[in-house]
Amino acid sequence: RLVVMSYHSLEDRLVKNFLRSGDVEKSQVETDVYGHSNLPFDLLTRKVIVPTEAEIELNPRARSAKLRIGQRNNNDV
Repeated sequence: RLVVMSYHSLEDRLVKNFLRSGDVEKSQVETDVYGHSNLPFDLLTRKVIVPTEAEIELNPRARSAKLRIGQRNNNDV
């Protein structure tokens, strides 16, 4: 499993691209001959996890934090 916490939008974009395509620079997902996507990670959460209002009240620096979780699958990309 890969759990990444990012604090800036540029960092989050890199993490999102890596979980989606297996490469930091590629944002396009590779597909096989039949059009099926070969995703290197299964995303364990549909959306990014952000801190709640209560967490932000206790720790104001957490307001920009974003958490993404992926699990490596058997697709070789």
